[in-house]
Amino acid sequence: MTESHPRASAPRPIGSEPLLRIVGLNKWFGGFHALRDIELDVSEGERIVICGPSGSGKSTLIRCINRIETFEEGVITMAGVAGSSVARRNAEIRRQVGMVFQHFNLFPHMTVLENCVLAPMRSRRESRRQAEAFAMQLLDKVRIADQAKKYPAQLSGGQQQRVAIARALCMRPRLMLFDEPTSALDPEMVQEVLETLVALARDGMTMICVTHEMGFARQVADRVVFMDEGQVVEIAPPEEFFSAPAHVRSREFLGKLLHL
Repeated sequence: MTESHPRASAPRPIGSEPLLRIVGLNKWFGGFHALRDIELDVSEGERIVICGPSGSGKSTLIRCINRIETFEEGVITMAGVAGSSVARRNAEIRRQVGMVFQHFNLFPHMTVLENCVLAPMRSRRESRRQAEAFAMQLLDKVRIADQAKKYPAQLSGGQQQRVAIARALCMRPRLMLFDEPTSALDPEMVQEVLETLVALARDGMTMICVTHEMGFARQVADRVVFMDEGQVVEIAPPEEFFSAPAHVRSREFLGKLLHL
């Protein structure tokens, strides 16, 4: 990058410890430096939207948070537990973090309800009765309980993504990660998924969402994180980010995205 950026930061409430803390995170894919000195704190109940051009490291960052990707330098601490080479500690972190992907990743040979109860029964040792009762509550919450006995192929893309959200919530996570949850959907299905995310935000769920849906960011985000070339370039409340972005790259990105 031609522009040198100071470390982006934003205050969190006085006296609160962050639910998630990322310090000095660096990630390489061979010789490609994908994430560069990432620093980010996320408080309990906070809603973060991450945006930036393709290839800027957004998805890689949240995959590192959930330990889907390993990283070479830095520390990611979740609820006081720092990840390490010890598999048990990383598994403990994963149990507290739910993730929703672009392409749903539902098991095609299982019904909606079976998709939702598999992980709680295996990882949390819940009884089938307990897991199914909680799953039905969440399927009702995302307005798809009437589809519980169907298979993913019988659902629309928007319905499948709402099932994926319910499935992640069934693990009772403290933090939800969303990796461009509407990018694989037809335009008419995007709104139903965004409405589900808005409802989660209103309920106080801690969320990090990678998205280009700037209307969603304006409505829901407490802070917007802008990334470019593997760096956090700017962090700001949405009203500041959209009305007066501080950095040239942020302004260029918004200009192209919003056709300014």
